[in-house]
Amino acid sequence: MPLVSMKEMLDEAKANGYAIGQYNLNNMEFIQGILQAAEEEKSPLICGVSEGAARYMGGFKPVVDMVTSFMEAYNVTVPVAIHLDHGSSFEKCVEAIRAGFTSVMIDGSHYPLEENIALTKRVVEVAHSVGVSVEAELGRIGGQEDDVVVEDAEAAYAIPSECKELVEQTGVDCFAPALGSVHGPYKGEPNLGFDRMKEIDSFAGIPLVLHGGTGIPADDVQKAIGYGHAKINVNTESQISSAAAVRKTLDEKPELYDPRKYLGPARDAVKETVKAKMQEFGSSNRA
Repeated sequence: MPLVSMKEMLDEAKANGYAIGQYNLNNMEFIQGILQAAEEEKSPLICGVSEGAARYMGGFKPVVDMVTSFMEAYNVTVPVAIHLDHGSSFEKCVEAIRAGFTSVMIDGSHYPLEENIALTKRVVEVAHSVGVSVEAELGRIGGQEDDVVVEDAEAAYAIPSECKELVEQTGVDCFAPALGSVHGPYKGEPNLGFDRMKEIDSFAGIPLVLHGGTGIPADDVQKAIGYGHAKINVNTESQISSAAAVRKTLDEKPELYDPRKYLGPARDAVKETVKAKMQEFGSSNRA
């Protein structure tokens, strides 16, 4: 099955009250485990790729080639999008599109509103001309996501009136307003801004995106889905389970040196983590 954009799968998820996870790719084992999970759960899938992860795996094109090769090898039949996570510039978004990415996020959240809108509009114009979906962000989501670091003092909740302006002027396909979630592990209890979330959902008209999906209580996740979130990003939880599997395997068998013997369990841990998230988000059996 060919790669697809996020637009149709997210519109369908929003209309039917569930969310699709974006699961970030970090190496070959993550690609394998995440694709296997999606096929076993019969869930639509968004493969998130940060600029740093792409560099680690050799560039945007090798990532696309690996994903499509494993889709063929595993006979994947569910819809799969490859999405640039936190694209840092217009140029990087175009580079990803040319490499075969079917969706991009342009993160202009650190710019003033007018600059964010202008940058996002440029990306949307190019992406939509070739059938690629676009995600935008407003406000500052705390924590660290690959190369993107936002200290707690810099984190900011999105302002609904500014969200309305950005969504209406840019024509983006989905939108990530900063509403209290963080990248990476939470230092305390998550404090999502549900009142603003409800207000933004009332006028947005497009699927909302929840970054920092690791560690958010299941009840809060369901509440966020009820307020228009059709895409939830997950990376840290997969990384933690993968690392734990490696440590456990090497603790039990310290003499191991064949990477297949300890990275195989890591791949399986990622797969089980992702399957559980697909069930929680309601995307299982939706493909």
